[in-house]
Order: sequence, then structure tokens, then C-alpha cells
Amino acid sequence: MTTFAAPPVGVSLADRYGAVRDLTETLASPLSPEDQTVQSMPDVSPTKWHRAHTTWFFETFLLSPRLAGYRERCPEYGYLFNSYYEAVGARHPRAARGVITRPGIEEVAAYRRHVDDAMAELVDRLQRDARADALDLVELGMHHEQQHQELLLMDIKHVLSQNPTRPAYRDGSRSRGPAPAAGWVEHPGGVVDVGHAGDGFAFDNESPRHPVLLVPFAVATRTVTCGEWQAFVDDGGYRRPDLWLSDGWHTVQAEGWEAPLYWSRDGDGWEVFTLAGPKRVDADEPVCHVSLYEADAFARWAGARLPTEAEWEVAVGPDVDGGRPLDLDRLHPTSDGGGPGQVWEWTGSAYLAYPGFRPAAGAVGEYNGKFMSNQHVLRGGCCVTPGGHTRPSYRNFFPPSARWPFTGLRLARDL
Repeated sequence: MTTFAAPPVGVSLADRYGAVRDLTETLASPLSPEDQTVQSMPDVSPTKWHRAHTTWFFETFLLSPRLAGYRERCPEYGYLFNSYYEAVGARHPRAARGVITRPGIEEVAAYRRHVDDAMAELVDRLQRDARADALDLVELGMHHEQQHQELLLMDIKHVLSQNPTRPAYRDGSRSRGPAPAAGWVEHPGGVVDVGHAGDGFAFDNESPRHPVLLVPFAVATRTVTCGEWQAFVDDGGYRRPDLWLSDGWHTVQAEGWEAPLYWSRDGDGWEVFTLAGPKRVDADEPVCHVSLYEADAFARWAGARLPTEAEWEVAVGPDVDGGRPLDLDRLHPTSDGGGPGQVWEWTGSAYLAYPGFRPAAGAVGEYNGKFMSNQHVLRGGCCVTPGGHTRPSYRNFFPPSARWPFTGLRLARDL
């Protein structure tokens, strides 16, 4: 079993930085130069780009302004590997990242080594000088890279799925045991506090902590399974406009959806493409790669709804296992357990600022706040989320039509 856990408490910042950076290279190691260059759709970024962009983040926000005498390895990288930071300067179009054949993967590796060597010197200086503001920025960069580790796996899955030979990223084990029995947990409602409580790292969009009034509700004890989703499909769920939001129904018709992403007909049943290659759909596994539109339609078909993010945080969030290691032998949702962490779970909440939210000053303030429009919140983490990266207050977000992330759902209902 190949697992990568979060470094234990007490490990130095320099060692934690090294562990995060090493994991990115481990995830890229099974991939050929060709694999690492392909961009299969505008939302997908090449593996090589993820490796370079996360390096550019440290160079741009820490090394260039804070390490005297630091010299960029290549000035053009600032244009090639900026993602969306308008305050930093112009950037290569996102949808055309796949045409960047140079630098190659070895040059990107050299770029990473160049920055890592300089970061070792900078981190040592910052710790000796007790520069808390800059040390916090190092933490942000590490969690930013963990986000891209997850995206790297999501993106390469989409890339490999476009290959007619349907190759595996790496071999993996299968699910264990049946899904837990379905049930409900009731919550009395009332005024509850949500948001980051102030202990440990959190992104700015998780704050400030604030009160929310909830009416009595119940949430399901586990996420929706593939078997339950097959019943939705068999009952004509993708052909019934009464179940869908207007934009969702338009998308279903325009895109020809008839099942989750990566599902395909296999005789009388269904097959699903995974990072370990294709396999039969397992009825007990959590359903994955469904959009907010699909999740909402399924919930309506089931006589339920999606939980709000506040409901999810107070009723499901305490079960989040933020220390769960990333298991490279199980990069697919599994049926054992039943708690959060196998699929990102759609909520019924739009991604908006919490009361009193203020983005950070400067370019780094563009990290989350600028995306608070036309997105929905997901919670809980998934099977490709790095260890130590999730917590109950973590707010992920994607557009409602997104299906390539590892997204599923948990039902809720009113009491």
C-alpha cells in the first residue's frame, strides 16, 4: 500500500514544505512527457503546468519580494504559469495551456529544484527572524500546492479517459464490502456558529466565524451510491424535465448526458473509467462525477434536497477526517465507511462571502474572493485529496455544470 499522510505535529516547516513538494513529483512520476503536456478540455490543466504553476507561486509571492539576491530561473515563466492573478501581470490563456510544449518536463523539474533550493534559505531566514506574515504565506503556498495535487489527479483522469485504449494512471485495489445501510440523522436547528474556529490553517473564505439560524432538518448518514443512481437512470431521470433546474435541463440536452461522467454502457449494465482503468460500476460505491444539476435532480427524484453548507458543517462536518492519508492504491471512491471524504459533496448553497469577509490586501487577495459568483459550495474532501488538507469548515467550489472533479452528494430533508 502506497500512502502519503500529513506530517505529524512537531515536524519543521522546512520538512513539511519538502514533503508537499515531493508528493507533487510522486504524483507526476507515472506520466510520460506526452501525458504531462495534453490539455483535454479548457477546465483541465496539463500536469506539467500544475508542477510549474505551484512553483511560480512560491517564486512570485515569496522569493522575488523577500529573498535578497534571488534571480528568476526564466523571466518568461511569469507569463506562462500565472493562473489568474491580474495584479501580477499578463498570462497565457487558460484554454491554451496544452500548446506550451516548452519548457519540457525536465526543465520544469529543474525550475522546481531552483525554487526549492531558494525556499530552503528563505524559510530558514524567516523562522530566525520570526516573520509570521511571511511564514503564513508559506503555509498558504503549501495548501495551494495540495489543491493542485488533487487537481493534477482529476485532470489526468480526464486526459486518459479521452484515449481510445483507456489506459490506467496506475493499478489500484477495488472497493471493500457493501455500502452502509442508509439512514438519517436529525438536527433540531436553532442558531449555530459556522466557519473556521481559528485553530490551525484555513483559507480566507472560511472566515469569519458567524451565527446562522437553521430550521429542523435531517441529513443522510452516507452519500448516494451508484446503485441508487442507476435506479434514477432506469426511471428516466435524465429524460424528465420536471426534475431539473432550467439551466440543468438545458445542459442535459445540449451535452447529451444520460449518466455520470466516465460511465458507459456495458451490455445490460454500466462500466466506469477510473484512474486504475475501466471497471464495472459497483452498486455499493459512492456515485462520483456528477454535477450540481444532476445532484439537485436526483434529490428531487428521491423526495429530498441537498443540504445547505451550514447544515452540512454542523451535521456532517464533525466526522471529517482531515488526517486521512492519500492512498495511491485507492484513487477511486470506496464503499467502506460511509463518512465524508470519498467524494466532494455538493451543497445547495451558492458560493458567497461570509458576513464580514474581507480579502487579503494585494495580489494574494485574488485567491478566493473574486470567484464568489456562479459557483456552488462542496464540502468534505474526496479520495484524491491529500492528507491534512481538509477540515469541517473547508469550502470548495465549482460551477454547477462541473463533472470532472470527484463530486457526489448526500441527501437532506426538512423536518
